[in-house]
Amino acid sequence: MSNVEADPVATRPATEAMAPPPDGPRVEVLPPRDVPLGGPRAMTVRRTLPQRSRTLIGAWCFADHYGPDDVADTGGMVVAPHPHTGLQTVSWLFSGEIEHRDSLGSHAYVRPGELNLMTGGHGIAHSEVSTPDSTVLHGVQLWVALPEAHRATHRDFRHYAPEPVHADGAEIRVFLGSLAGSTSPVPTFTPLLGAEIVLAPHATLALAVNPDFEHGVLVDRGEVRVAGTLLAPADLGYLHPGPDTLTLHNTSDTPARTVLLGGTPFEEEIVMWWNFIGRSHDDIARARADWESASDRFGAVDGYPGDRLPAPALPHATLTPRRNPPRA
Repeated sequence: MSNVEADPVATRPATEAMAPPPDGPRVEVLPPRDVPLGGPRAMTVRRTLPQRSRTLIGAWCFADHYGPDDVADTGGMVVAPHPHTGLQTVSWLFSGEIEHRDSLGSHAYVRPGELNLMTGGHGIAHSEVSTPDSTVLHGVQLWVALPEAHRATHRDFRHYAPEPVHADGAEIRVFLGSLAGSTSPVPTFTPLLGAEIVLAPHATLALAVNPDFEHGVLVDRGEVRVAGTLLAPADLGYLHPGPDTLTLHNTSDTPARTVLLGGTPFEEEIVMWWNFIGRSHDDIARARADWESASDRFGAVDGYPGDRLPAPALPHATLTPRRNPPRA
């Protein structure tokens, strides 16, 4: 998915848990903001990363949550070929279907419960279009920042359909990393966790987690208590490293769905603008110039019936690194 937001910085601050357990983990609540993707019938997404107060959770640097979106009303998702550098895109759907094409030559479909992971590295281009069979589009689009040692890695594309794991009234699909005895075979460049968790009504799930990881819990539907803090739909709850158990409780009379993200703290500063991640203003300016000049760096996307997206103009200021707040 292309980032078309004119002002990529959150306008609402995160909030802290009102009364965290005295000996338990503190949960920082990151509220979403609405971002229209553009066009006369713009599909709107709810963005929870990045924010002013938090840029990354592990190497996860971007989280868009969208739907349920009636394709008949909005026209669905139509994102023309656009570039990426220095990151991986992670596509995960709850309903609908999206056709993916990229300059590696991949032609694949994003379907519910199936991971599509694309590595941009030095440069890749891709398009995303919801299929005619999609009536309701609903899912998340996530980005992962690549560490400096692998920032210029080669293009890649992976597909994986995890088998569900059942435990204590929950159904868990682990698409990256390891959780609840399930491990994804998809390799990552930093330690990561990504999983969909569906909780039965009023179910409580205690998960053994890596204490070296920071975690984020994105609520799709229902109201869920995370370590005692209530999260509403579309909220993202952030937890610092330290705890080895994460407890989720569905307070709703209907099933609740969450996406759990995690990873070791990403210690490198990143410069993130449009669809590029670098380490300096010059990195971004060079990537933009290469895209606008149709450089071989990004290749070509075959099969898309239209023009590619032009890059927006750079701001009249030097782009500076995004920083997480210092650790307590």
